[in-house]
Amino acid sequence: MAAIDDYRQYVQQFMRDYANFANSASLDRDQDVETQVVFDTEQEHDHVQHVGWQKGRRVYGCVLHIDINGGKLWIQHHGTEIKVAEEFLTLGVPREHIVLGFQPE
Repeated sequence: MAAIDDYRQYVQQFMRDYANFANSASLDRDQDVETQVVFDTEQEHDHVQHVGWQKGRRVYGCVLHIDINGGKLWIQHHGTEIKVAEEFLTLGVPREHIVLGFQPE
């Protein structure tokens, strides 16, 4: 169980750090986009999403989705330039506990 608690902490911290970076980078007068973090700790589905307006156009979408399922981190969607799996590897998550859910087996 300790690994799951660690994984949850890693995912939440990674997502908070990403959202803080994205929010600080979006301080543009033609843009009013908030990067939000949504944690579902009961079902273990966590998301980062962009919501707002940019140059008169609506912005809404999931940029990062990670689940904890079967004792593994499932990277379901990742629309960032960050190598998310490598970030978790550096934290000590074993390679076999990281699943790229957006790629076929």
